[in-house]
Amino acid sequence: MAEAQAPQRGGNAEDVSAERLAEIGLRHEVDGEIATITLDRPEKRNAQTFATWSALARIGESLPEQVRVVVVKGEGPSFSAGIDLRMFTPEGVPGQGSFSSAAATDGEAFEQRIRQAQDGFLWLRRPEIVSIAAVQGHAIGAGFQLALACDLRIVADDITFCMKEPALGLVPDLTGTKPLVELVGLAKAIDICLTARNVYAEEAMRIGLAEQVVAGGDLDKTVQNKIAELLSTNRDAAAATKRLLQGARARTLEEQSAAEGREQAKRIKALFGPR
Repeated sequence: MAEAQAPQRGGNAEDVSAERLAEIGLRHEVDGEIATITLDRPEKRNAQTFATWSALARIGESLPEQVRVVVVKGEGPSFSAGIDLRMFTPEGVPGQGSFSSAAATDGEAFEQRIRQAQDGFLWLRRPEIVSIAAVQGHAIGAGFQLALACDLRIVADDITFCMKEPALGLVPDLTGTKPLVELVGLAKAIDICLTARNVYAEEAMRIGLAEQVVAGGDLDKTVQNKIAELLSTNRDAAAATKRLLQGARARTLEEQSAAEGREQAKRIKALFGPR
């Protein structure tokens, strides 16, 4: 399957209906340079469905240009307990179908549906934004992958990460495998995924899954402090630096040095060149 591309941004936040998002179990708020996406099905521990992923993709497509920081969080005691279990039943989720109905589609249509789901996660890695997962309680399967899709993970001390898919006969396909390997290394990623074991706060911090671990009551304040730090830097320089960091693993030292020079030339010309 060809690698999916992140959808483009630059629409209007109002393009995504708040009423429709509420039906799906999402909230989306924009306050100047900050966008907040809240998984809002606390009675279901913020379980995700096909509609969740489609709505996340639409939010990414309609994200206003001025947004620099995107916070992803969950309402209630859990970030997200993963896939809505109704998707495993023949009846599925009303209006959305099930894995059984998806399996009945032909190969190309099925792959397209997976790519559309992945679009809801890919855009969180764009160079011009920094995405923060504010994680408390359970981040299981799709919830874990949503946290992994973000640039930074600030977590409460009660978190439980788990890549549950292999235990259910599935693979993690919501763009979570690459960041997991990059964060913790191949051996640790194999251990986490193929045992489907729980990873708690202390280990998450130690192996690089979390940037900060705080008491649950301090999570919102800590995220706000991080946002203030991120917004204190130059917008264009931050985007250019993120592009450099994202490409660094795939480049040789010489290639990375050349990329740094190109980005710096653009910055110097923008700052000091003729107006």
